[in-house]
Amino acid sequence: MQLNLTKPICFFDLETTGINITHDRVVEISILKVHPNGKEETYTQRVNPTIPIPPHVTLVHGISDADVMDKPTFKDISKEVYQMIKDSDLGGFNSNRFDIPLLAEEMLRADVDFDMKNTQSIDVQTIFHKMEQRTLSAAYKFYCGKSLDNAHSAEADTIATYEVLKAQLDKYEELENDAKFLAEFSSRNKFADFAGFISYNKDGIECFSFGKHKGKLVTEILEKEPGYFGWLLNADFPLYTKKVLTAIKLRTFNNKLS
Repeated sequence: MQLNLTKPICFFDLETTGINITHDRVVEISILKVHPNGKEETYTQRVNPTIPIPPHVTLVHGISDADVMDKPTFKDISKEVYQMIKDSDLGGFNSNRFDIPLLAEEMLRADVDFDMKNTQSIDVQTIFHKMEQRTLSAAYKFYCGKSLDNAHSAEADTIATYEVLKAQLDKYEELENDAKFLAEFSSRNKFADFAGFISYNKDGIECFSFGKHKGKLVTEILEKEPGYFGWLLNADFPLYTKKVLTAIKLRTFNNKLS
């Protein structure tokens, strides 16, 4: 089945130095860009993370410090990655909770103004878990009848993810072949920042989803406690979360002026 697209979608996978969105770095990125006419483009690049890759992480994806010591940094490739994805929706396996937040961090560290405002994100893992409750290797076997060789290779995982989504559309009549529907179906909760610190309430207004102000409107708290905004910007939160908070504060300020 060919995806019914109104704009390109980039399926992507990151291999990293760990699972901490704020501190860990990309060591390999693979992108499969699918156009509405079915044309496909691929991009795979190993990356020097500029920090050590822990040995236990190397055991997972097979990439060591020696493998990436002469590779470009993410900053070196950030503009070509952005050029590939900037007009596209995004798709991945567990991408809403990990790959997209970490990609946003890397982009912002590289001074690329990455924004998800007009981008749909399809998380194939969420669709799979809602339907079958399995892992990517099991999903590939279940939906495609194939064994996933080279699991935890970014390129193999990216291609498998794309094939699984197409097979899911073939299998489940209730799934619409539409990026917006799939993005909404594959989201667990609607977050403004993807890392999960700022969520939307039932009226579509941003709320804090953690700490002492959990469930309270961001605009309300920033108005009542001006110092809280400064603390958030200086605390150990993802850069994209800080970007979203700053945008909310500026929007509120501009609304007051008008």
